Amino acid sequence: MKGNSYYFRKIHSLLGVVPIGFFLLEHLITNYSAYNEGAEGFNEKIEWINSLPLVLGLEILLIWLPILYHGIYGLYVAFTAKNNVKRYGYYRNIMFMLQRVTGVITLVFIGWHVYETRIQLALGHVTHEELGIRMHEILTQPVSFALYIIGTIAASFHFTNGMWSFLVSWGITVGPRAQRISGYIWFALFLVISVMFVLTLGAFTGSEFEKAATAAAALKGQVM
Repeated sequence: MKGNSYYFRKIHSLLGVVPIGFFLLEHLITNYSAYNEGAEGFNEKIEWINSLPLVLGLEILLIWLPILYHGIYGLYVAFTAKNNVKRYGYYRNIMFMLQRVTGVITLVFIGWHVYETRIQLALGHVTHEELGIRMHEILTQPVSFALYIIGTIAASFHFTNGMWSFLVSWGITVGPRAQRISGYIWFALFLVISVMFVLTLGAFTGSEFEKAATAAAALKGQVM
């Protein structure tokens, strides 16, 4: 690992942008439809995504395997990195420490979210049409809602701060001025993405998804 750390780190960094970063943004936009289009709009987005050809193979190749590598190597980096925040409390040292902490939180959160949604789909406990209802059931529990807030904000920070680091390490933002401007831009995007995620989570607890959950429960009661 140490002998090839340069290449491992480059792959880790690149995968954080393509495809994982793109997937985060796509996931945000899809789920944000629950806020600005309601339950019907959200279900339409889910139906369209799952109508794509070879969707499972694409998920495995372009999402789950990159996340697995990025997450495992990220844990290695997080637990072997020498953080010196207590001794040197500079801004970038703090951001370096937060990047590692939010990476661990994000990985745990993704595992939980995948279990509650994708794995439940695979087991046949939930259909694609019931994903909005499933999210409503999860997020109407105060503890789960709070954990989702923490998880999505951690993921938002990890992505945007990681983008700042990516542009530096790949030689795209060279010099203090370019890096400072990049920092302002990515921090602003962190705020925008975080707000969109929070609004989305709130939307899943709203009346539209509550009505859908009530109707689904009544239908199951009739079938039984």
